[in-house]
Amino acid sequence: MHDDTSLTVGRVLRVLAERVLPAVYSAAVPFRVQARELPGEPIPPGDAMALPFEDARVPAPWGPAWSTTWFRLVGEIPTEWAGRRVEARVDLGFDESLTGFQCEALVYRPDGTPVKALNPRNQWIPVAEAAAGGERVELYLEAAANPLLLEHHPFLPTREGDLATASTEPLYRARRMELAVFEAEVFELSLDLEVLYGLQGELPETAPRRMRILQALDDALDALDLQRIPETAAAARAELAAVLASPAEASAHRIAAIGHSHIDSAWLWPVRETIRKVARTASSMTALLDEDPEFLYGMSSAQQYAWLKQHRPAVFARVADAVAAGRFLPLGGMWVESDTVMPTGESLVRQFSHGQRFFEAEFGQRCRGVWLPDSFGYSPALPQLMRRAGFEWFFTQKISWNQRNAFPHHSFLWEGIDGSRVFTHFPPMDTYSSQLSATEVARASRQFTESRVASSSIAPVGWGDGGGGTTREMTGKANRLANLEGSARVAWRHPDDFFDEAKAELRHPPVWVGELYLELHRGTLTSQHATKAGNRRAEHALLEAELWATTAAVRGDLAYPYDELDRLWQLLLLQQFHDILPGTSIAWVHREAVATLAGIVTDAHRLADAARRALAGNGERELVFSPVSTAGPVPLGAGEIRRSDAASRLSRDGDGFVLENARVRVAVSAEGLVTSAIDAASGRDAIASGAAANLLQLHQDFPNMWDAWDIDAFYRNRVTDVRSVDAIDGRVVDGVAEVVIERSFSHSRVRQVISLAPETATVRLRAEIDWHETEKLLKLAFPLDVHAAHTEAETQFGFQVRPTHVNTSWEAAKFETSMHRFVLVREPGFGVALVNDSIYGYDTTRDAGEDGVTTTVRLSLLRAPRFPDPDTDHGAHVITTGLVIGADPAEATAAGLTLNAPPTTMRGAREVPPLVEVTGEGVVVSAVKLADDRSGDVIVRVYEALGARTHGRIEAAFPHAEIREVTLLEDELDEPRRGAEFSLTPFEVRTLRIAR
Repeated sequence: MHDDTSLTVGRVLRVLAERVLPAVYSAAVPFRVQARELPGEPIPPGDAMALPFEDARVPAPWGPAWSTTWFRLVGEIPTEWAGRRVEARVDLGFDESLTGFQCEALVYRPDGTPVKALNPRNQWIPVAEAAAGGERVELYLEAAANPLLLEHHPFLPTREGDLATASTEPLYRARRMELAVFEAEVFELSLDLEVLYGLQGELPETAPRRMRILQALDDALDALDLQRIPETAAAARAELAAVLASPAEASAHRIAAIGHSHIDSAWLWPVRETIRKVARTASSMTALLDEDPEFLYGMSSAQQYAWLKQHRPAVFARVADAVAAGRFLPLGGMWVESDTVMPTGESLVRQFSHGQRFFEAEFGQRCRGVWLPDSFGYSPALPQLMRRAGFEWFFTQKISWNQRNAFPHHSFLWEGIDGSRVFTHFPPMDTYSSQLSATEVARASRQFTESRVASSSIAPVGWGDGGGGTTREMTGKANRLANLEGSARVAWRHPDDFFDEAKAELRHPPVWVGELYLELHRGTLTSQHATKAGNRRAEHALLEAELWATTAAVRGDLAYPYDELDRLWQLLLLQQFHDILPGTSIAWVHREAVATLAGIVTDAHRLADAARRALAGNGERELVFSPVSTAGPVPLGAGEIRRSDAASRLSRDGDGFVLENARVRVAVSAEGLVTSAIDAASGRDAIASGAAANLLQLHQDFPNMWDAWDIDAFYRNRVTDVRSVDAIDGRVVDGVAEVVIERSFSHSRVRQVISLAPETATVRLRAEIDWHETEKLLKLAFPLDVHAAHTEAETQFGFQVRPTHVNTSWEAAKFETSMHRFVLVREPGFGVALVNDSIYGYDTTRDAGEDGVTTTVRLSLLRAPRFPDPDTDHGAHVITTGLVIGADPAEATAAGLTLNAPPTTMRGAREVPPLVEVTGEGVVVSAVKLADDRSGDVIVRVYEALGARTHGRIEAAFPHAEIREVTLLEDELDEPRRGAEFSLTPFEVRTLRIAR
């Protein structure tokens, strides 16, 4: 009997690491190895395996960055291994600390059947459960030489993130390729020791349970002959049996484990590599399902299943069988795990509709909850969208990353901007890649905030981000933790079952109102502007294509392009993945994303042009097609252009200029700054006295760690105002007054055009920026003479209100926040909005002086982080913003829509009356399309944009039957509201189906 705790702990660690784990495999024989390097894009497995291979040696270097090397392994099981479990062991040169971020492989049999994946924590391949001896073994490895980009913290700039600049030298050195005897009893002993060692470390120092575990560990090691580990492993395990059999307390926390691998659809690897990562992980997980009958595995993202079906049909077939058996669980109901802050409301609806349509078509089921563990904050519009799409619950864990404020709940109701609520869970384990370590399990019990009234939480278990998934070590730990004294109880559970029980148990859950703001990764609203601009343009182009294609199809002029629109939407939805749209991926990813988004815009414009031409016919009348419901001579239709003699005026004012129309008068200084912007109706000047707007400000931007992700608060401490002017001139073009300013600063140049059209209260500011900075942030400042208690920033289907003060740490943490097409500040009787065509971040400060409170709003234009893309944002950008003087929410909404979805002019034979007309104060038409079920029914989605109750009416200009409300997924409601009249509560979204 021993009584020195530190000696026992040290003894266990050393014996486990130096004797037990090395003895999991005993006898071994090397494979004969051949190899074939493929430096270009991957090719189908069958084609690769048919190529000639050359003899190779192990150990040996292999794999330039992003290349593929196929290895052929041939061996024979020794006759003396008869009756033993035999596995292949392969070490491609792994760094075991980083699964999913380096080389990995998928293993195939000679007939092309995929077996499972190889990665740093999964280096084995099943060969024979009980060998006969003498069997010939042949395996093929599709090994990907993905470069290791996460070697250093903080992360260092690297050129390995693009094929065009990556190293051509081999990155890895294969160390082992062999057949070996797997000692199952030794493996089980290693798990016994690991679980008990971890558990004792989490128990109180003098707790009896801890003392008994320590004694059992000592007894086990005394029974273990270190020179005969396989022969004595069973005896050692027998000494641990009693402490492993002692049951958990009745009040122990319960952990609903679900096998998981959060696979980023692109990040530190391109999309083409994600396709293979999904295949690797899915093959390993279906194999693990066969090994452990209790294990359940969950995978989100319909896109990833679609990739399997297209590129690895054999893996998909195994997945489909496991889904049918209830073991492989589709999660989340979305096309990808998208960002939820920047996509429009329609994009989020399509994430749900395309995701659920795929799962229903392929597997005959839909997901009941939304699964987004890693997105960078969550829009307050989401609760309504989830509920109206038929989802019952929401899961994430990212808010545990908050820098400053610990989120106060783990199971709660989340209330959105319209008042909708959805049951939400954050795992108190604070990870979406649990290893079921003792520390994680204890943390879940200790941190669960609802423990007075609830008893369970979720643990997503498996290596993630770069794939890998759950391992047999993790399932082995789960088996031991199912009912173990001193630990939370772990069981593999379907998340649906967890949420059903959690809702029943938590009868009066706490409520969190408003956005789930992530106090980290604030730079994701700005990084990679070209990707964000392409996304914005693609969103609007697709909605316009749907509108005109629907109008043409219903009127019999052109067939509706269902397949092409689905293809384009799915391409766009992929680009909204939470490491693509936020700008946090390698250069390769963003290069492809920008090209893909441009292609979506081109193809959507082609579809819209074809529909418009079919509708207008051949003729010489000048027509204008207006795609939005708040502007244009014929909203959602086309009318003849009405010429006007109205023009804005331009005059000199000393060295500056004055732009003026019937609504506003704007003064521009010799420095090209807006020093006054007077609303003619009220006489109010929007610009604070003595201040100047349209001021570019350059900040040093060097966050502590996550370069492309983060903006840290200290960036404000160093700023340079860009006031120098290379040239300034004024002109009037087609009735529009313009001031053109050219500036150079640091390593960059900008050409700004300040313009004022007739009969508008919006001053447009178009900036053409040639950006070549490093670790800088460019802001555009507007000091406004508005005493605003809060800002109103557009989000999906409405706007969110944020205080302008920093009274509490929660407000102080929101020093960079999100918007869509506008942000509005106002006081009773007067407001000012800033609209934009391609940016998402802004900040607000308040200053009090003798003349009252100044609210300064600054738009975030560009950044220049160096990781993971060392040339982030370098090059040319065009960013258009607008200053809307004397604005309210209605004007801000209209100005934002008009800037982003301008009318199109063309010649034709006839005007095009709207297919539908929607009336009602504050009612905005979000989409007009044909129904997804291809019935020909027309879907019209509307929402209330002003935050007030309203009534509306829809008129259809085509023969139709009833009009009824359906869900966002176009499903029938139990008790649908019917008829042309409708009412909306603040920010309510309504989907109307017009039967034909």
